[in-house]
Amino acid sequence: MAENRTREMDNSKQQNTPEKPKIGITIGDYNGVGPEIIIKVMQDKRIMNMCTPVIYGSGKILTKYKRMLNMEDFSYHQYNSNSYLNEKKPNVVNCWADPQEVQPGKVTESAGKSAYLSLQKSTDDLKTGNIDAVVTSPINKANIQRDEFRYAGHTEYYADKFGNENDDTLMLLCSDDLRVGVITGHIPLSKVPSAITKELIISKTEVLIKSLEEDFGIQRPKVAILGLNPHAGEDGLLGSEELEIIAPAITEMNQNGQLVFGPYPADGFFGTMLYKKFDGVLAMYHDQGLIPFKTLAFENGVNYTAGLPVVRTSPDHGTAYNIAGKGIANEDSLREAIYLAVDIVKNRRSKVERKIRPNAKQLLSEMKEESKKQAQIDREKDEQRQLEAELAKQQAEEDRKNAEQRGRKENFRNSDRSNFREDTSARQATEEEKEVAEESRNEEQETSENADQNQDRQQRPQKQHQNRNRQNRNQNWKDRKKRNKRNFEGNQGGRPDGKQSNPNTPEQGKPNPDTSRGNDENRGQVRNEGNN
Repeated sequence: MAENRTREMDNSKQQNTPEKPKIGITIGDYNGVGPEIIIKVMQDKRIMNMCTPVIYGSGKILTKYKRMLNMEDFSYHQYNSNSYLNEKKPNVVNCWADPQEVQPGKVTESAGKSAYLSLQKSTDDLKTGNIDAVVTSPINKANIQRDEFRYAGHTEYYADKFGNENDDTLMLLCSDDLRVGVITGHIPLSKVPSAITKELIISKTEVLIKSLEEDFGIQRPKVAILGLNPHAGEDGLLGSEELEIIAPAITEMNQNGQLVFGPYPADGFFGTMLYKKFDGVLAMYHDQGLIPFKTLAFENGVNYTAGLPVVRTSPDHGTAYNIAGKGIANEDSLREAIYLAVDIVKNRRSKVERKIRPNAKQLLSEMKEESKKQAQIDREKDEQRQLEAELAKQQAEEDRKNAEQRGRKENFRNSDRSNFREDTSARQATEEEKEVAEESRNEEQETSENADQNQDRQQRPQKQHQNRNRQNRNQNWKDRKKRNKRNFEGNQGGRPDGKQSNPNTPEQGKPNPDTSRGNDENRGQVRNEGNN
């Protein structure tokens, strides 16, 4: 922003236009930071290329601060009714003749009186056309009060001096593309709800729209309106003003073709930076609009009184007594207030090209997109309500089932009490029968095991006898085999091959009667033993 302004000042110098706006600057409370920030801004000589500054206050006060803060680059031209306006230097108009004691950081009656005198003189010159706009430095709203000044602040003062009964004014805070107006202004918070009416909202909105078009050169501006209550009333749950006052006012303005939207919850509106989609914002009361604005743009914010036939701007900060006279005050807000006053004067003169908002097709697209978002929100709310209804239905069904189950349990307990004795007797009888049957099975099993053991004892000798017979047979067979082998070897002597045969050996193929008989006897004995 500052770089763009620097280029503009350089270009203005090159063009050397004779129609520079004459911008009046009031000194404010001289015990605050007003004189310091005025001197700091005027040290940059390039500002003379944009406008002709006229400072309303006292040359002596400015000289004291110049020496106190060691700012030797500042010089000025003393201006009065008998002199001329110097376009190359700041012009100073002395608004009082009495010497004043400078006491930075202190609240004094003389400083309040001087602030009013500078304000009064600038107002007279503004009415006569000696200046084109006025930039007011911070005042103390308490020590400036007197019979001639019974106002809550500059805004109300200029509305009374330059407005009329049929025209409304609006306190509008500006910083680049952020513009926030307040509907109720400087009134106690307790009186805000009763002060808000449908007619007041429409009137303030029309002032804002007209100012955006004429003072800022914006065609078809989009305006957002904030709700009064938390969450914009939450559909009447947290307040009825949104449903009964604010929303009907918005609807009526939309029917008249104005691009007005809302009401929006203030916290989410600024927290999500939704304000960037609008040319202006209207808050319901002072702090609702100024707290987020000063959070976002404290050092370069400007207070502009919209709706007046004259142009009045001011820094968005106060007297700052705590840092007055220390040389550390930031002058950016005053510089931006001068820039804005110059721009508005030029816009009203139609000497510069107006900024053009997007064409109607794009605006219509944005409106449709906004409608889609709202429809999506409505659908989500409907789905949430349906889900809650379904959950409630399921809970009711579950409660019914639980009640039925409790009834069945109660009936069962009652039935158990009446049949308890019968069931107990039946269970006892059944258990006795089971015990008798179990004892019978155990006795039968024991008898069977004893019988098997007796049979094994009876068969054991017989098995032993059979084993001995088997062993005897095997031994007899081995003995017989040995004898046959010896007989065979003894009979080889009488054979044709020259070997002697044993005359006692039977011929081959003929049985030996003795052996046969012996074998028969043995076999008979084995059979008899086997039969035993």
